[in-house]
Amino acid sequence: MPRLAVALRALALPVAALLAIAPSTPAHAKPEPKAPKEFVALGDVDPTIRQEIRYFTPHNFTGDPVDGYRRPMCVLTRPAAEALHRAQRQLLRRGYTLKVYDCYRPQRAVNGFVKWAKDLDDQRMKGEFYPRVDKSRLFEDGYIAGKSGHSRGSTVDLTIVPLPALPTRPYVPGEKLAPCYAAKEDRFPDNSVDMGTGYDCFDTLSHTLDPRITGAQRANRLLLKSTLEQRGFVNLAEEWWHYTYQPEPFPDTYFDFPVARRSLTG
Repeated sequence: MPRLAVALRALALPVAALLAIAPSTPAHAKPEPKAPKEFVALGDVDPTIRQEIRYFTPHNFTGDPVDGYRRPMCVLTRPAAEALHRAQRQLLRRGYTLKVYDCYRPQRAVNGFVKWAKDLDDQRMKGEFYPRVDKSRLFEDGYIAGKSGHSRGSTVDLTIVPLPALPTRPYVPGEKLAPCYAAKEDRFPDNSVDMGTGYDCFDTLSHTLDPRITGAQRANRLLLKSTLEQRGFVNLAEEWWHYTYQPEPFPDTYFDFPVARRSLTG
């Protein structure tokens, strides 16, 4: 058949047939969810509060950076951030600063924790974060759950650091681990005051008022507790570092937008 005839015949094809032979266009990726306007970056409210966002790094109980943490930044509801700012002003006058380890936590990160906890073969970080707890009991003992108050945006994990704040060296994956309840000079270095255990220590010694924690360690925990309670925060009794601002703007909503500047709409 002459070339011209072939071309004319192609033009006569029904539209549906032409679409069938056309190359397919890839579907656009689903856009990431955004934070409501009530969420802010803590650094915009108070840039003096130190930030060491552990889940952005491999230095956490999973041993890997956690899904959903795109930037090492603290995101909170504005009332919680402003309450931290007031607490910070109080501590600065005493020669201390707050340091946050975790703030808003996406639901996808919580889902990742659940998946990790079910993988009993992955024990890489046991020597530091849960030396005395069998991994098979993390759900039963309450260390891992399918929902976290952090995902509602008004919960923060934090500590107190004396000024001038010295830097904390980075964790080197594969390095020898020390128990999180060891003496301060023996466990992983942290520039904070001595709270008796490290952050995210899955152990009953992490209970805020555990009677085995005495002296300066107890005084440091009580300083953090009293300072934050004056500003509207409530402590989780099982974790000396865990505080929730009340009343929460979103008491029943668990968000999943990633931790990133671009997630903030304000």
